[in-house]
Amino acid sequence: QDPWIPVVCEYSEVFLEDLPGLPPNREIKFYIELVPRAQPVSIPANRMAPTEMEELREQLDDMLFKGFIRSSTSPWGAPILFAKKAEGSLRLCVDYRKLNRLTVKNKYHLLRIDELFDQLGGSRFFSKIDLRFGYHQLKIRGDDIPKTIFRTRYGHFEFLVMPFGSTNTPQHLWIS
Repeated sequence: QDPWIPVVCEYSEVFLEDLPGLPPNREIKFYIELVPRAQPVSIPANRMAPTEMEELREQLDDMLFKGFIRSSTSPWGAPILFAKKAEGSLRLCVDYRKLNRLTVKNKYHLLRIDELFDQLGGSRFFSKIDLRFGYHQLKIRGDDIPKTIFRTRYGHFEFLVMPFGSTNTPQHLWIS
């Protein structure tokens, strides 16, 4: 038996299955810096199958309840789609490709995997951390919230936490 199981069981409140709501205010916030003279881009909602519409309603209700999103009238807008996760559930994805083309790319580079392995050389102990809903643990700077709008048949919504799929999100998560 794994010797860590009793420790995990004893401190189970630290290992949340889901985020209860908005993250606390932090010094670092996600931001979207646009290229000069960028204009809002708006793309209509994609057509969805009835099962996807049902899943969308459930995920929207959950994100609204947690405060991750809110209704919006922003002139920006991106369509959504679903991607199937390994275990079969559906992940809501916002197609930010048009917004990403207008976003200034962050100059902070993530470490290369071979460099990380070099740093691990000679180590005896390793650990792994999985930030559940990592992107949703960082709030968005107020002026940039309207740029995250996504369009659905149920309405238009904007993120209050860092969305999956926007340029520079991995770097923001890394430095935060």
